[in-house]
Amino acid sequence: MKDIFKTIRYDLPAGLVVFFVAVPLCLGIALASGAPLFSGIIAGIVGGILVGAASGSALGVSGPAAGLAVIVFTSLAQLGGSWESFLLAVVIAGVFQLIAGFLKAGTIAYYFPSSVIKGMLSAIGILIILKQIPHLLGYDADYEGDMAFEQPDKQNTFSEILNSMQYTSAGAIVISVISLAILIVWEKVLITKHRIFMLLQGPLVAVIAGILLNIVFSSRFPYLSLGEEHVVSLPVARSIGDFFSFFTFPDFTQLGNPRIYSIALLIAVVASIETLLSVEAADKLDPQKRVTPVNRELKAQGLGNIISGLIGGLPVTQVIVRSSTNIAFGGKTKMAAIIHGVLLLLSIVTIASLMNKIPMATLACILLLVGYKLTKPSLFREMYKLGWEQFIPFMVTIIGIIFTDLLIGIGIGLGAAIVFILSHHIRNPFHIVQNEFDKVQGFYKVNFSEEVSFLNRGKIMEILGSFPPDSKVVVNASRSRNIHYDVLEIIRDFQISAKARNIKVEVVGSLLTINLTLEGNLPAVQLRNIKEMVSPLQALNLLKEGNNRFVQNLKRDRDYLTQVNETSEEQHPFAAVLSCIDSRTSAELIFDQGLGDIFSIRIAGNILNKDILGSMEFATKIAGAKLIMVLGHSNCGAIKGACSGVRLGNLNGILDKIKPSIEKLKKFKPDEAFVDINFIESVAAENVLNTMAEIIENSPVIKELVKKGEVVLAGGMYDISTGIVEFYDRKTITEHRFNYSGKDLIN
Repeated sequence: MKDIFKTIRYDLPAGLVVFFVAVPLCLGIALASGAPLFSGIIAGIVGGILVGAASGSALGVSGPAAGLAVIVFTSLAQLGGSWESFLLAVVIAGVFQLIAGFLKAGTIAYYFPSSVIKGMLSAIGILIILKQIPHLLGYDADYEGDMAFEQPDKQNTFSEILNSMQYTSAGAIVISVISLAILIVWEKVLITKHRIFMLLQGPLVAVIAGILLNIVFSSRFPYLSLGEEHVVSLPVARSIGDFFSFFTFPDFTQLGNPRIYSIALLIAVVASIETLLSVEAADKLDPQKRVTPVNRELKAQGLGNIISGLIGGLPVTQVIVRSSTNIAFGGKTKMAAIIHGVLLLLSIVTIASLMNKIPMATLACILLLVGYKLTKPSLFREMYKLGWEQFIPFMVTIIGIIFTDLLIGIGIGLGAAIVFILSHHIRNPFHIVQNEFDKVQGFYKVNFSEEVSFLNRGKIMEILGSFPPDSKVVVNASRSRNIHYDVLEIIRDFQISAKARNIKVEVVGSLLTINLTLEGNLPAVQLRNIKEMVSPLQALNLLKEGNNRFVQNLKRDRDYLTQVNETSEEQHPFAAVLSCIDSRTSAELIFDQGLGDIFSIRIAGNILNKDILGSMEFATKIAGAKLIMVLGHSNCGAIKGACSGVRLGNLNGILDKIKPSIEKLKKFKPDEAFVDINFIESVAAENVLNTMAEIIENSPVIKELVKKGEVVLAGGMYDISTGIVEFYDRKTITEHRFNYSGKDLIN
């Protein structure tokens, strides 16, 4: 409740302005729809109070929408003019929207580019200005709220302006000038002087001034007096019974009519799209940049349409004109929308006669101000500075909406944005790295980008076909997160065809090396193929690339339950990793591997014993792993303990195995304190290399595999502060001892 009292001084005047704007819009849209006038007011009331309360949108306002007027009109014709049958379709449309909300279909709103949404807002601002010019001059042939280029009065947006010049009303022009002056002075001068001017708001003063001027014109200057067609025209109830007669109920006997359901589906789809577009636009205009829960919005709109249809109202959507009016005049929360709905209800019950004295020219001035705020020149400058990829879809959307209607214009703008997206995507699937020396040697390196889709097929086929005979081509996909199967197929075909031209092809990167897309849940049979296909050095590259993904937070999405099922009967890991028991050094995470990808051996200090050595022999000789990785890490507790001379039960045996590394480095740094962090990190690195040497010394099985090149023995240090693994590659280990002095790791 405290929040309501805090914001009511903003929401009350904003709701009042939205109410003034909503009245002619509700009536105009009902008129254009061929529906009873009161049905528009019902939709406005339901959209304001019910949808406003149920919605999660802070600033969106719902009510009847011009975009549905044609659908309502043609649907009534299909139903033989039966308003009650149409109301049933509205109710069912609401049910469809509720279902869509529960199915989370609202997320489609997130796929409209910002340039298109901003173009929509600017186009609506321009349209509001253009559409209000005839009303400012006193020509009200076209209904208020029409946003289409082609109008029901057989004119279009521009011809209507020219036509209105011949039917001007002097009284309307005077009221327009005075109303506009009040609005501008209030906005630019008075509202900054005192809080009372903020509470009253210029539109209320302009409306009162418009009513008084028309009364004066009628009594003193009849030639300036406005006719009935130039003022608001609300249905007036003469009694309570008369008021309740305005409400109509659906004809449920038509539930078996299939045409009802096709109309309902059309209403639901169009109303939902308009709502989601308005939600996205209102969120862009929101000074606090709040995000509307779109699925909740669909549910709220569905509820609104069910109730509106049950009591005789038009279909409702969230509408950008009323929403932007709310934002332009300072609305802060959903209370503004609810207040506008309450005022609609009260006005129709109590002051309909007074409301019918409001000049359309005054309301046109209010909308003119809203239109200007939506399409300020600064927005065009801002979009232009962002470059053609933003500016062209922005302008195409504006032009499309102005010369067609909202939905078609959005579709055209979206098409323009997609062209740029695809063009950029197709243009940048890879780049070729080649210096002068490479050209002489006939060496080419093709670096793939992160995303390579089937749209890149043509460009990739063209470049691979352009390499001359007797050259060497390295296809590097180490940065790629996703490569489409079609592209992988092209690479495989290139490997085969290259032989005929004596082109040597080398592929780098797990996506190309294993010829698989990045699904993350590789089945067991494919895991076996990976192990069989990769060389020992390529297995090492898989770990390097996995660590690179880990550091960049680009980890693969994996379905672990699927991997459990697919590896339940057999496993085919390509590597065995000996790492520390430290909780921060999980090899599967550090190297971004899944279930069944690696053997993980963990022990404090990543030291070696017979059991661990036996496990490594099983991993390589029996299970066929191509790599043994010894992984140490920074800030290791076991290394610290050994350097500090800690003695503790069964831990002593582990710490004793680290002492040779300490003694070896002590020869190079005899004055180094054991607890010095640099010395400790040097010992950790030396311990990795010492463990690697012991593997060769103590396992003739592994020594032979390494000598034949069937297994690579590698080491590395994991930095717990950065996540980076520094690899110590030893590609050819054929001697039983490690030829290493330790000097290069001390500093």
